[in-house]
Amino acid sequence: MKSSQLIALAATTISGADAYFRGFNIGANLPSGACRSQSDWEFAFNKIASFPGNFNSARLYASGDCNTLANAVPAALNTGTTLLVGIWTEDNAHYEAEKQALLEAIQQYGKDWILAVSVGSEDLYRGDTDANTLASQINDVRGMLWGLGASDKSVGHVDTWTAWVDGANTPVIQAVDWLGNDAYPYWEGVSIDNGAASDAYWAAVEKVRAVAQGKDVWTTETGQPISGDTVGNAVPSVESLQTYWWQVTCASLNSLNYFFYDLDDFTASPSFAVVDANYNPLIDMTCGS
Repeated sequence: MKSSQLIALAATTISGADAYFRGFNIGANLPSGACRSQSDWEFAFNKIASFPGNFNSARLYASGDCNTLANAVPAALNTGTTLLVGIWTEDNAHYEAEKQALLEAIQQYGKDWILAVSVGSEDLYRGDTDANTLASQINDVRGMLWGLGASDKSVGHVDTWTAWVDGANTPVIQAVDWLGNDAYPYWEGVSIDNGAASDAYWAAVEKVRAVAQGKDVWTTETGQPISGDTVGNAVPSVESLQTYWWQVTCASLNSLNYFFYDLDDFTASPSFAVVDANYNPLIDMTCGS
């Protein structure tokens, strides 16, 4: 049985709010630019776990950069957090270093901390690779996991809906166990008013589902900025983040595997942070019954 089928089977045995994975995107760098230490990762994982909604997973963009897995895995084990691991695929030396970091983490800590592995992130959208090369890397990482006794861990790829619906990228769809979808109505210039942003988000989800060949579609990134430039009719503000959370996040948590962007990029522009510099939540994260 394929790992994607195992995940689907497992999900059917879980009811209600626990049926889907819920997490946040967390970068390897602190807002100051410094790499996160193990204690920094523990702080971040405990912070997202304190939010309403049972956020007990995190998506990491890389494995070796900033010693991501070397520091994040023990923090995950200490906090009961599972990790959607990222493997950068750009340039062969970087890709091999990323694989080595994942291999060493599994050899040292086992595999229970792994939620899944994403090979590449928006590579197709950026035009940094071609579908056949990326599909080969996906299968390469899957083979490594199988060789390490982690055949139950699924392998996917994260990209934009525009990349997924491009027929030239079908080999990647065929290679993955699941499709990670990055959907940002903000970048499409869609207003938060009158549910327009929510409609645009779900339209993106459905477009990817339409080409997914029956495989699961995960929301691996979505969010609404609190500051930064206005894009079309999309105006960043804390109020717009609050609206987006209630309209999109609350509707998604019991619908699909979901990773919000992001925890603490409050020094970036635009900033998508859900906390302030003291790590106090900027919005009410509760959802209705």
